[in-house]
Amino acid sequence: MTLALLHTSPVHVPVFDALRDTDHPGLALRHLVSEDLLARARDSGPEAVSGEIRALLAGVVAEGASAVLCTCSTIGGVAESAAATAGVPVLRVDRPMAAAAAERERVVVLAALGDTLAPTLALLAEEVGDRPVEVRTVLVEGAWARFEAGDRDGFLDLVAAAADAVTDADVIVLAQASMADAVTRTVTRIPVLASPRTGLAAAAAATAR
Repeated sequence: MTLALLHTSPVHVPVFDALRDTDHPGLALRHLVSEDLLARARDSGPEAVSGEIRALLAGVVAEGASAVLCTCSTIGGVAESAAATAGVPVLRVDRPMAAAAAERERVVVLAALGDTLAPTLALLAEEVGDRPVEVRTVLVEGAWARFEAGDRDGFLDLVAAAADAVTDADVIVLAQASMADAVTRTVTRIPVLASPRTGLAAAAAATAR
């Protein structure tokens, strides 16, 4: 059984390899990295890359993938919607995180990239349903520039500082998988949710079915 992971940055590869080694030893992972998908989704909208995503999914399924996990929140919805034609489960990494956040009444979403906010809010709305949940967003200014420059510590420090500045919430959601390690740098008492571990667990379960 092989789980294919669709990334839009190579930084995710060692993160998910480490989580696999810790939580799912023996699970075979195949990483696909396409930075261009995110660039074009930012320029023209996520739907602009739907055809390429379907082609990538068809390729990895033909090569034996039992399930696919998209680790990019911006294109996650488009990837997930391609499951019907892929013939295997296609999951977005942030859905389990969103489901957990939807159980709370006051949710703050942190994002380093503005383009991620709309897909994340739409996902939360799906998970919340008719419940009266207050959702607010915070764009972490300057964080994405640090990420693109390869300044991982600076990036994570800005995200952690933004989380620590939140005072009136029941849960804080880190909208992008790349933000996950900021959890270890926060001092807030508000629960901070990140997507990689729960997303990989859901995908591993889908692979085993």
